Amino acid sequence: MKPIDFTSPRAAARPFTPKLSDFVEEPLYSEVWQDRDLAPRDRSLITIACLIALNHANELPAHLRRGLQNGLTKTELSAAITHLAFYAGFPAAITASAYANAAFAEDGAA
Repeated sequence: MKPIDFTSPRAAARPFTPKLSDFVEEPLYSEVWQDRDLAPRDRSLITIACLIALNHANELPAHLRRGLQNGLTKTELSAAITHLAFYAGFPAAITASAYANAAFAEDGAA
């Protein structure tokens, strides 16, 4: 099996489930992420926390990068992952930390 490129999980999924990818673009990114009732920075932090808690680590690299673009710092992400260890479990936090380290190392941002 060919390795999956998790830089963009949506792009990796599109060939097999184009309609699913369309749902991510409309309404998720076009409406939900644009809703001004919650800042993009806060949406990113919530999304990252959910991905860690629900053990969806494959989605983390893209959302960690988006979190930085939305104003989170690496220090804040590190603190959030450490905090989540007590609520989502240490294995989830350790896995998230490893994914963050790898994602930011790839970007030269580690």
